[in-house]
Parts: sequence; structure tokens; C-alpha cells
Amino acid sequence: MSPVLEAGNLRVTFGTSVAAVRGVSLTMNRGETHCLVGESGCGKSVTALAIMGLLSRTAHRSADILRFHDYDLTRLSERGMARLRGDRIAMIFQEPMTSLNPAYTVGSQMAEVFQRHRRVSRATALDRAAELLQRVGITAPGLRLKQYPHQLSGGLRQRVMISMALMCEPELLIADEPTTALDVTVQAQILRLLQNLQRELGLSLLLITHDLGIVARMADRVSVMYAGEIVESAPAGALFAAPTHPYTRGLLRCIPVPRQVRRDEPLGSIPGVVPRIAPDFVGCSFRDRCAQAMPDCARHVPRQRATIDHDYLCRLPTDWTRAEAA
Repeated sequence: MSPVLEAGNLRVTFGTSVAAVRGVSLTMNRGETHCLVGESGCGKSVTALAIMGLLSRTAHRSADILRFHDYDLTRLSERGMARLRGDRIAMIFQEPMTSLNPAYTVGSQMAEVFQRHRRVSRATALDRAAELLQRVGITAPGLRLKQYPHQLSGGLRQRVMISMALMCEPELLIADEPTTALDVTVQAQILRLLQNLQRELGLSLLLITHDLGIVARMADRVSVMYAGEIVESAPAGALFAAPTHPYTRGLLRCIPVPRQVRRDEPLGSIPGVVPRIAPDFVGCSFRDRCAQAMPDCARHVPRQRATIDHDYLCRLPTDWTRAEAA
């Protein structure tokens, strides 16, 4: 079976001073959940926008491979991309209040998506919208369709965004921090909803998050991003059981683990901030924050394999974590 999405050496630069995405490669199969993880500013959202063809005019995108099924996204015209976007590829944006148009009702915005791609009447599109709202757990969908975004709670707006993304039953759904700014109860409901919809529709889900608790619950495969690069990629179970890159291990140390972290014990932290990287940068971008950094980290960094499907971008040997524990 051919992959739903394949990206190889994807790069995004802004002018000559900022390399936001540097050589990202990933493959997604049907029904898979692939999580992109990392701090804010690591390039996760820019990667998603590059796939969707929604980058600003100041950005330059290049890739050896950027393919959705048989479509070469690097060569597709804007009109061709518009036919895919919202139909076979859809995206849930990070902040629904700024993604939904405050001047139009929920129904108008949802109907527009379906009418554009399916060439149906407005009445048919509104019926489809009501069906989707009910499917994501919104009661009284007829009333909600007549309301404006500001009249809905954060949880309801996020459900509307999910419904809108699913209007045309896409094959690939990109969810950019879909639970940001939601309380814990609503977060759990949204994640459960995404899992159920994925099982029902066979969706491939690219989930962007900085919450490793969400990753543990949702992911089949995880790619850890730092400063525009994927520094470690592995099946979710392998990544949590044997994290290899120092950045991944630093992220995991920041999580409070029941019965392993005492109440009076401080949580782990990673000193410093994510740097802004120039296109001509050479070496490990994490070296200034890494306790294991060595002089050779300022030179080209090789990508190594911990196992056949677990790779990482670091000079440290595969067994360094065992040596550290000893």
C-alpha cells in the first residue's frame, strides 16, 4: 500500500536569515496517527502549513519529495492545491476563535466548504453541517448553525473546527494543537472524539502538540522536532521506553510521573530557549543546551539508527543512555 503522505528533505526559509524547517522527512500510512512534538518555535506548525500550501509569500518551500498519494505537492498549481485542500486534506488550526470568521454564522462557514468541493445546494450543505455537528457531540445543531463564533464556548468552537475539517471526509487530517487553551475535561473529550472519528473514517492523523501525555495516548509514531529538524523519530512505545536524543530525554524528564516524582522534588527542565537558525547553520542546534555536548557537535551531525525503525540526529552512540544510567 502506498503512503498517504510522504515528505523528504522538506525545507522552509524566510528570507536569508531564518530556516524554519530544515530537512524534515516523514511518511504516513492510512489510519496512522503521527505526532510532531517539540517546544514552541521548533517548526511544527510551519511544517503543517508547508504541507497544506498555506505559507506566507515571504516563505520559500523546497523538498526532494512532498507527495500526497499520486500528487506531487511541490509542482501542483494553486488551483490544484485548492481542490485538495478542505476536500482530501484538511486542517484543524490551533486557535478556533481566530480561524473562524466572526462576521459569518457557523452554518455559512461550514456550508461554504461543502458547496465548494461537492457542488451541492445550500440546503444540502447545511444538512451535512448539522449531521457533522451532531456527530461531534454538539446538541441542538440547528441552533448552533445560526450562531456566530463568539456565541460559542472554546470547546464548542473547537468541535465546530473539527466538523468543518470533516465535511468532505478527508483522507489526511492535520490537527495543530487541537486542545490548546481548553480545560482538562474538554481536552479529553476532543481527543476521544478524534480517536473515534479516525477509527470510523480511516483517517490518517498528523497531530501537532507539545504535550507528551497526549502523545502517549494518541500516537502510533512520534517525530521530535527541534529548531526545524526532526531529531528523533520512532514508534511511540519505543520512544517512551528508550529515548535516545538528549532533547527527547529532556522533554520526558519534565513530565511528573506518579509514584516516581515526590511532591517536594522539582521537575526536570531544559535550560535556555530554542534558537533562531540561519540557512547556513552547521552542527547540532541543541548543543548550547545539551549537557552531553562535545566540540565535534559544531560539525555536521550524522543521523543514526537505534533500531530499524528508530533513528536520531546526534553524535552520541546508541547505548549512551544505558551508560549514563549505569
